[in-house]
Amino acid sequence: MHEFNRDRLMDEFCAYERTLALRTAIELDLFTHIGAGKSTIPALGKATRASVRGLQVLCDYLTIQEHLVKRGQRYGLTLNSRLYLTKDSPAYFGSAVRFLASDAYIRSLCDLLRTVTQGRASSPKTDWQDYALFMSPLAVDVADLVAETIAAKITGPIKVLDVAAGHGLYGLAIAKRNSKAHIHALDSPRVLRVAAKHASEIGVRRRFHPVPGDAFKIDYGGPYDLVLTANIAHHLEPAANIELFQKCRAALKTDGKLILLDFVINDDRVSPAVEAGFALHLFATGSWGVYTFREYRLMLRAAGFREIRRGEKGSYSRWMITASR
Repeated sequence: MHEFNRDRLMDEFCAYERTLALRTAIELDLFTHIGAGKSTIPALGKATRASVRGLQVLCDYLTIQEHLVKRGQRYGLTLNSRLYLTKDSPAYFGSAVRFLASDAYIRSLCDLLRTVTQGRASSPKTDWQDYALFMSPLAVDVADLVAETIAAKITGPIKVLDVAAGHGLYGLAIAKRNSKAHIHALDSPRVLRVAAKHASEIGVRRRFHPVPGDAFKIDYGGPYDLVLTANIAHHLEPAANIELFQKCRAALKTDGKLILLDFVINDDRVSPAVEAGFALHLFATGSWGVYTFREYRLMLRAAGFREIRRGEKGSYSRWMITASR
């Protein structure tokens, strides 16, 4: 944008207010309460046990930001808020703000000047169980895409290892589509409890096998038909990724494949905008960064993989890379 625009700069200066207002509303279940008919400040006060003055200011601000609508003394939901921010909606993902804008991550961003000056951040203590709990709604569409891609190629028995499984939804989507698929999920015991709960909800608990431990320390077992690594590579520097990929390759059958899911950016490192912009969050919070496909290909080749391919651009499949053992 090559033009004079003071208002845009002022909006950027105060952008944190929008984030924290939304987080506060979600933590109060404000959108869900309004969706259930508690549309006045007194009714919301009883439901949330928050102050009348605080709710008035918050709801008016959310109206200004077009997350709510106001008619007289009553508040209502926009279509966007009703779909994505009320817990009774199947598309709800409001919980993600509790992880992405957690106190630990906000403190890291507040320390960005020191991090940029020194070139490295002090990693916050990330609660990966919170990740599994709060970020799972965002994984559903991508997980379904992966499962659909695999189901088109493999219909018989399949043994899958999901490394750093988190919420477990990527592997579980495969098990949901293929009744002969067994999913072995590797992560810490606390995180695996969340994944096991999801397996029970989906109805595949008997084919879900927890593998508690550190991905760099334990033996993976196997051999597996598929190994999944989702949203872990961006946390690791290249040498660590090569080590991880080597362990994954060793755990595969001779004709097995690795499926890597992660943001992939263009060589200019500023596009696509969402994926490229994520690099600042990673840098500020002590992770490594977002890689290009060229960089992934080099790391995978160094680990011994071949036939390295990227999904089509323009959809979630652009985040999927496959590699043959």
